[in-house]
Amino acid sequence: MPRLSEVIAALENLWPAERAESWDAVGTVVGEPDQEVSRVLFAVDPVQEIADEAVKLGADLLVTHHPLYLRGTTTVAASTFKGRVVHTLIKNDVALHVAHTNADTADPGVSDALAGALDLTVVRPLVPDPADPGGRRGLGRVCELPHPLTVREFAARAAERLPATAQGIRVAGDPEATVRTVAVSGGSGDSLFDHVRAAGVDAFLTADLRHHPVSEFTAARAHSPLALLDAAHWATEWPWCELAAAQLDEISDRNGWDLRVHVSKTVTDPWTAHAASAPTSDTLGAPN
Repeated sequence: MPRLSEVIAALENLWPAERAESWDAVGTVVGEPDQEVSRVLFAVDPVQEIADEAVKLGADLLVTHHPLYLRGTTTVAASTFKGRVVHTLIKNDVALHVAHTNADTADPGVSDALAGALDLTVVRPLVPDPADPGGRRGLGRVCELPHPLTVREFAARAAERLPATAQGIRVAGDPEATVRTVAVSGGSGDSLFDHVRAAGVDAFLTADLRHHPVSEFTAARAHSPLALLDAAHWATEWPWCELAAAQLDEISDRNGWDLRVHVSKTVTDPWTAHAASAPTSDTLGAPN
C-alpha cells in the first residue's frame, strides 16, 4: 500500500497547488504523511455527513473539491461545525486533501467533467490559462452539441444528466431558441459573463446566478440572444468527483497500489425542497 505522501504527490501532479487562485485554500488539511492508504473517497463538500461517510467506509483519505477552511480560523474546537469535522477525521485516521480552483482550471478539470456529463464536445477553455502553451487549461469550457437542441430541450437534458437537486435547472431566455454551442463552468459563473459574450455561444450553463447580473445580462439580449441555465452549485461540480476518481484509479493501476477508490453519492447541496409557483393568468404576476 502507498503512503499518504505518495498519493498526495500524485494528486498534486494532477492539480498543482501553485495553480490555485491566491485567495484559495487547497492541499492537505489533515493527515500523517507516513500513514498507509488503501481506500479513498471523493466528494464535493467536506461536511460532517461526508466525514462520517468516510469513517463508515473505512477510507484512509478523503478528497474534496471545496476547502474546509477557505477563510482563516482561530479554533478547531469540536464544538464548532468545522472543528467537529477535523476531530472526526483525525480520531479515525482519515486524511483530508482539497483540490479547488487548481482542479477548476486543470486539463481535464471540473468543467470538462460537467461537459462530459451533458454529452458536449469540448472545443477550448472559456478563459484560457496564459501559462499553458497548449491552450487546454483554463476556467470554463466552450463546447458544441452533437446536434442542435432548443433551450428547453437542453435544460431538460441538464436536469436529467446532472444529479437531482431541489433547485433543478432555471432558464433565462427564449425556451424555443436553438442551441448549437454552449459555454459551461462548474460552480459560480456569473463573473464570466464578459467571456461568455465574447465566445459567441448560444447558451451558458453554470451555477449561483444572481438576480442583478442576470437582469443586466439579459437586458442586452436584443444584441446577443444568449440563454442562461442556472443549475445547483453542487450538481455542476459533482461530475468532477467521478473524473478525479477515475484519474486516481489509473494512477493506482500504473503504480500497482491496488487502491479502492469511491465517489460519494451523498447529496450535500444545502437546498432540500422546492415549491413551484402557482400558474397565473395575471400578466403582472406579483401580488398587490
